[in-house]
This record gives sequence, structure tokens and C-alpha cells, in this order.
Amino acid sequence: MEKKSCCKTMQSHINFKCERHTNPWNCPDYILFYLPKVKMYGIPIQGTEGDVIEIKFCPWCGKKLPKTRMI
Repeated sequence: MEKKSCCKTMQSHINFKCERHTNPWNCPDYILFYLPKVKMYGIPIQGTEGDVIEIKFCPWCGKKLPKTRMI
């Protein structure tokens, strides 16, 4: 199921799937993640196993993103 977002550019990045890399943290083409469990948008830290820098505003349209839910 495709994830919805604030703008088309953001949506294209959170729905991106790489055909060459099985691990998104080793793929330079993944520049943004949406983690639905905590409702967090973030930039992956390449070469790690799951570290993300949280963002609070869309880098393309500037809209404020939903508040992250802590688990």
C-alpha cells in the first residue's frame, strides 16, 4: 500500500523501493523514511542498521509533519 504524504515529492521518496539493495541503510538512493509504528519521518544514516535523523518539516514544501509518537 502506498503511503500518503504532504506533497508529491515527499510521497515519491517515502514510497521508494530500490531494486539493487535489500538493506535500505546501505543504499545511497534512500534519502527519506517514514516509520509508521512511531509516525516518524527521517533521513537514514547510511552504513548503520536503522539509525534515522528525525525531520519535523517537509524538505520540499515546508509543511509541518505530524508529531512523532513515542513507543
